[in-house]
Amino acid sequence: MTDQIIIESVAETPSGKGAKDENFPVGSFLLPKALRPHVMRYYDFARAIDDVADNPDLSSQEKINRLLMFKAVLEGDEQNCSGYEKAAQLRTSMLETNVPTRHGSDLIKAFVQDAEKSRYASWEELLGYCENSANPVGRYLLDLHGEDAAGYPYSDALCTVLQILNHLQDFGDDLAEIDRCYIPSRWMDEAGGTIEDIRKPALTPAMRLVMDRMLDGCDGLMDDVRKLPYALNSKHLAMESAVIINLAERLSKRLRRDDPLAMRVSLSKPDFAIAGVSGMVQGFVRAGRTAKEGRLS
Repeated sequence: MTDQIIIESVAETPSGKGAKDENFPVGSFLLPKALRPHVMRYYDFARAIDDVADNPDLSSQEKINRLLMFKAVLEGDEQNCSGYEKAAQLRTSMLETNVPTRHGSDLIKAFVQDAEKSRYASWEELLGYCENSANPVGRYLLDLHGEDAAGYPYSDALCTVLQILNHLQDFGDDLAEIDRCYIPSRWMDEAGGTIEDIRKPALTPAMRLVMDRMLDGCDGLMDDVRKLPYALNSKHLAMESAVIINLAERLSKRLRRDDPLAMRVSLSKPDFAIAGVSGMVQGFVRAGRTAKEGRLS
């Protein structure tokens, strides 16, 4: 019992990262004021379990044990909340807003997978990972705003794109720091490269080919992504979504142009400003068009 209490009291392993360190806005002023605290509870929970999964000092089994305790508390275990307060807080939030806890539990599935799996052979495997590591975030936001689940495919596409763009920003650090690689190994083989290309100080021709192929895959998903604001009734969420879509498009272009092994590829303040203003206008105009017209434009 003593050992269990010690483990639970230090369940979290904060990395120091927060909402301001993310590529895309988290619970911004565009969302309804009453919902922003709930969004932050979801983010704080996601940040906590992500930090556990990425902690290089924990064994795979230790990560899994802690992650499964987060899941148990989120789903109603009131006996073992010590150290897992963010899960308890998210449960309270989800009960208050009538949002299913599966949108938190599915994230845990992905992070348990991170503790067990460090390589991805194919694009399809990577998309399967994103189904749990990214897509629940969009589904949570849609449910929180009372949107129709018919919008899930479009939010899924956006969240998957955001996840893959993040992988492409960080794949050098991911391999060096936590020995994890989300780059499809079959595509590397076909391009004439190996995982050792990722350890280089700059992109090799093979790595550039694979990156562009992954960005092509993201471009294919963008056809659905751009439909998302039209499918939303909430102008607040439609504006937030349109801003994020614009930012994703800008980041994708930068990744095609720049070398994430040689430098940090990120968006500039002007990128945020331009994407923000144009996205707010686009989202405001496009919100609810599906419901009004009975189709997507």
